Amino acid sequence: MEQPTRMLESDSRLRPRARELRNNATQQENHLWFCFLRQRSEQWYRQKVIGEFIVDFYCPKAKLVIELDGMQHYSSAGLTYDEERSAYLEGLGLKVIRFQNKEVDDVFYLVCNKIAETADARL
Repeated sequence: MEQPTRMLESDSRLRPRARELRNNATQQENHLWFCFLRQRSEQWYRQKVIGEFIVDFYCPKAKLVIELDGMQHYSSAGLTYDEERSAYLEGLGLKVIRFQNKEVDDVFYLVCNKIAETADARL
């Protein structure tokens, strides 16, 4: 069995910003964290620094990144940034799945099912 990724390179200068993001999470991030991810058996991290990026949620055992996208992600600059970021993370062997904030609000159970299926398949 493949070992989980324990240490990924990270820019330590981003740690204060990651802490700030954890302390000021969006409603959707808090809902996903408190009502689903933190109850899973595998370890999950919120606002984890990986390389020069801060990801919303990260499970090292499943090598899985979850991103929740608000409206700022749908500008041309936001889409380009997200594509570059996902390519970088996938280059590290991580799987990135994205959800719109609206999906978390409207079909929370489907979001949770998709995360569970993806994580379970990667464990």
